[in-house]
Amino acid sequence: MTDLFDKNILNKNIPLAERLRPKTLEDFVGQEKVIGENAPLRKLIENDDIPSMIFWGPPGTGKTTLAEIIAKRTGSAFISLGATSSGKADLKEVIGQATKNLKFYNRRTILFIDEIHRWNKAQQDALLPHVERGIVTLIGATTENPSFEVIGALLSRCQVFILSQLSAESLLLILKRALRLIFTEEKLKISFEEGAPNLLIGLSGGDARSLLGTFEFLLKSKTIGNQVPNSESGKNVLLLKKEDVKNAYLRANIFYDKGGEEHFNIISALHKSMRGSDSDAALYWLGRMLEAGDDPLYIARRLVRFASEDIGLADPNALTQAVSAYQAAHYLGLPECNVCLAQAVAYLARAPKSNALYTAYGAVQKDIKELPREPVPLHLRNAPTELMKDLGYGKNYKYNPNYESGVNQEYLPEGLRGKKYLKE
Repeated sequence: MTDLFDKNILNKNIPLAERLRPKTLEDFVGQEKVIGENAPLRKLIENDDIPSMIFWGPPGTGKTTLAEIIAKRTGSAFISLGATSSGKADLKEVIGQATKNLKFYNRRTILFIDEIHRWNKAQQDALLPHVERGIVTLIGATTENPSFEVIGALLSRCQVFILSQLSAESLLLILKRALRLIFTEEKLKISFEEGAPNLLIGLSGGDARSLLGTFEFLLKSKTIGNQVPNSESGKNVLLLKKEDVKNAYLRANIFYDKGGEEHFNIISALHKSMRGSDSDAALYWLGRMLEAGDDPLYIARRLVRFASEDIGLADPNALTQAVSAYQAAHYLGLPECNVCLAQAVAYLARAPKSNALYTAYGAVQKDIKELPREPVPLHLRNAPTELMKDLGYGKNYKYNPNYESGVNQEYLPEGLRGKKYLKE
């Protein structure tokens, strides 16, 4: 009779990333600036004096793992909530348990909130007093800039630690650990085609979870026919090729949140690359957005704005190109419109630049806000009625086409006469 709780069966059902999750600071890979030997957080943990904190960084950089290690290292109770599936009722239950831990066992409770940026203001407000009173020590994890996503009062009571994408060296170490674990548990040795490990690591985008998930998929998708006997060990060897890695990813896992900070970082990079006349960089940032599935019409609207803001009268055809690209994106959609947008981006990057229109309109806005709203001069007003004519509307207006030479006529209000907005 099969034991349903046999260790080998359980291990096969547990994702590889979970089986490899470090349990101690010594096993934790990467983030030396945050958790290295002389890093401030390391000292706080070792002194058992941890504050409430926010871990901000891309997926797969160790935010959850580090929170669990801190709880274990400091002997704290650990309670985890997912922001997408929890609310005030869950928080109330956690606070009740944390109060008991503190009152009866003198034990700290670490409340870990994954994706804390998804908690709304009311939820964060409800948490605030319990963090202030020390009922719970908060560790929040977020992929979004906490300055925008966490309320100021809560953020001011937390230390923010930035976790970076893992380096290739760190990911290689994690991959080697995975190889050892597979060999220990499944007696399977993995052999790589030259270049395949680097490709696997490169496509992970600094995300350990993505790396291990793809590696595990590779192992499960390969058939026994790919295994060849090894004469030395007598064990099977599984050969993984570069083509296998490419097929597993299908497309590079780009960390990109269409509604988050990275979206605005990349559109800013696209804008500045075009402004700097670097068409290659501009095409790259355009590709980053399109390949991640961003809205092509949003990008096209930004190009229309750029055409007037950064090029303007230096090349009036730039606006025509941008508007045409918008129309093409509207007609075609993705993926067919990608080349149309690329054409516009390359044109705008290579076009001569002038912000004279942008500056001029900014000066107009400033004067409208700060100066009195002066009336339209009488000679510029229409006079559709006899009363208006009697009041002087349109009097002495010079109709320009009737004059072969220039017309000396004022068009600005009296208080702005002689004002020059467009300087070029």
